[in-house]
Order: sequence, then C-alpha cells, then structure tokens
Amino acid sequence: MNQTNAHIAADNDEYWAYISAHFPTPTSFTNLENAYCGMLSQSVMAALQRYQTEINVETSYFLRTRLHDRLDEVNNKLAEFCGIAVDELLITRNLTEALHILLRAYPFNEGDEILYANADYDSVQQLVEDIASRKQLSTRIISITSPLLSDEDIVKAYENAITENTRVIMLTHLLHRNGQIMPVAKIAKMAKRYKVDVIVDAAHSFAQLNFQLPDLESDFIGVNLHKWLGAPLGTGLLYVRRQRIAELTGSSKARLRSLIPTGTFSPAPVMAIVDAIRFHQSIGTRNIEERLRHLSQYWLQQVCHMAAIKHHTPVDPKRHCAIIAISISGIPAQEVVDYLMQEHQIFTVTRTIEDQEVVRITPHIFTSKSDLDRLVEGLRQLIEEKQSFSSQLHEHEHDQKETNDTYPRTVSL
Repeated sequence: MNQTNAHIAADNDEYWAYISAHFPTPTSFTNLENAYCGMLSQSVMAALQRYQTEINVETSYFLRTRLHDRLDEVNNKLAEFCGIAVDELLITRNLTEALHILLRAYPFNEGDEILYANADYDSVQQLVEDIASRKQLSTRIISITSPLLSDEDIVKAYENAITENTRVIMLTHLLHRNGQIMPVAKIAKMAKRYKVDVIVDAAHSFAQLNFQLPDLESDFIGVNLHKWLGAPLGTGLLYVRRQRIAELTGSSKARLRSLIPTGTFSPAPVMAIVDAIRFHQSIGTRNIEERLRHLSQYWLQQVCHMAAIKHHTPVDPKRHCAIIAISISGIPAQEVVDYLMQEHQIFTVTRTIEDQEVVRITPHIFTSKSDLDRLVEGLRQLIEEKQSFSSQLHEHEHDQKETNDTYPRTVSL
C-alpha cells in the first residue's frame, strides 16, 4: 500500500494524539477490541452522512445519472491503493461474501481437496465445509496455532499436508485469534510448485500491515475494508488476478461483476471508501503499522514479567502487530474480560485457540498509552486479588485441618 507521506516515529505521542482527535471517543468505556470493526474517522463519517443525504434528496435521479461515475472513482482509487488493475477487483459487503462468491465460482472437480487450518476464521471454515459438501470435495485440516512455530515450520506443515488431491489452500494472512502474521507469500510460492492455488483471507492484515495485494503471491484474495482501512460497515473486496478471471466466469469476455447478481444496493458506504483511503494515506500505512506494533509492545512489555500471564502470540514483534492474545493462570478468559469491563471499563473479548479460551486485546491508532496503562493496572490488580484470595483460602483450609486434628476421631465399639 502506497506510503504517501514522511515517516512518523511510532513513539511520537504528540502526533498520534493529534490523529486520535480525528476520531470520536467513547465516554463510558475504553475500546481495546478494535479487531472486529474499525471506527470511522470524523471525516469519513461526515462524508458517509453527506452521501446518504445526497442520495436521499436526489433518489432515482442520482442512481441513474451520477452513481456510475462515482463508482468508477471508488474502483480506480481502491485499485491504485491495492496495487492492482481495476478489472481485478470486485467490491463486496465483506470478506466472507467475497470468499463465498469465489468458492462457488472456482472450477473444482469432484474429489478435489481443500486444505485449511484450525486457526482460520470460524465462518470461513464453515464456508469451506459447506462448499465441500455441495461440490463433493474433501477437506483436510492442520494445526498451526502454536506461537512457537517458526515461519519455516508453518510452511513445512502446509507442504507436508498437501496430497495429490489438494486443489486449494485456504490461508489466513493475520490470524484473528492471536494476531500471528502468517508467511503467506512463502506458502503461496511453495504451493505453486504443486500446482495448488492459495486463497488468502486478508481481513485483518489489509491496511494494518504495509503491503499491496500482489505482494502476497496469490491469485485470489478476500479483504474486509471495514476493519483497518476504516471504511464503513458493509464494504469488502475480492481480488482475482486478471489471467484467472475467465476460469471463474466461464468466458474470456465476462467481468468479475458477472459473478454476482445486479440490483439496488446502498451506495453511500461504498462511496465513502474513497474518503477512508484518503484519510488512511494522509497518515501512511507504514506509520500505522509501526504505531500499532509500538502500542502492543508498550503494554506487553509491562506484563511480560507477570508469571501468571501466558502469551499466545509469537514473541517476535515482526510476527504480529496490533492483536495480542493472553491468558491468566487459574482465571477463565471470560472472567478476565468481565473484570476489565466491570472494574476498569475496558472492553476486550475472548477467542478460542484449540480448546482454550484466551483474551484478545487490540488497540487502534487512536488508543493512548494511558489507556494501555489502565489495562496493565487492571490485569495486575486482578492477579493480585486472585492470589490474595487463594492464599486466604489456603490458610483457612490449613486452620480448619488443624482444628479438626485437635478433636478425637470417632471410634467404633
């Protein structure tokens, strides 16, 4: 993604406070669950409202005379941002819809196999299984959730799982469970040697990490625009490399848009994609990635000495960015989430890795270090309270045992 401005230091808190002022601030809680959907900047929100008003006033006149040119502007700007050609993209409502369109159109043969991982997004896993059932395909699932696995280990795990029937690997670029960045380009290059296509879920990596879509070495990529780009809810993207479009459409002349039914839709969120890109580029993707990583490391370094906390995200900062997953020994993840919200008004969420629930913590560029200081203090207080309670309980049980031992035991006569 284009770097459009000078480098801004990740620890330049004065600059990032200026950026934070461009976002609305919740008054009742601190949001550290920014991985689900992004917050619109004030300029994007104003644009969205302006477009909606314009459409509401002009109604069918707008849709019949203005909309086509406005959509061309969106597609051109988005294609430039992604580093692809306009005819290689299709705007969708979200990533899941994009992958659904792709998998339905992909030229599978009966008996083909789709390979995916247990760490992939739950709805994507379900989508793969549904498509496999409809098209009489098989699926193979591998485990890559251990943060101790190196990139080389992960590439090898996928390679070892490929069989003669494997046609497609469904691959997540940045895992939503623990924030781990997957070596997508390396896996895609490896898969090509076996004539296996890689379909990339770039929901969380897009606009959080500094890359353009061709960098992933995949012919098929799905994206959410409502997360880290900060476009309105209801906007996503499907990318298909030009040379592969005919395989999906069945015609060398058909466009990607032929894969979805045409009809009336709400244009305002789509039109606001342009404003989201402009705001994003005014800061710079590289600067955003570095700031998010800096914020994650800021709070993580303050809790790494706490023996009760286990990290489920790779230690190497280059292998994750904004999203971190932790657990606390002896305290269920949901209890941690509830405590942080009830006692410190900090909103977080649980996620599942294998069979264990973890706490996912995700700052955004508008998050302040004081917000993260309160998170650290909340975790520290929770651990201390639990340890104190456990110690008191142990002493009570010990005293009770000594009391019982002072009385004669009942004997049978």
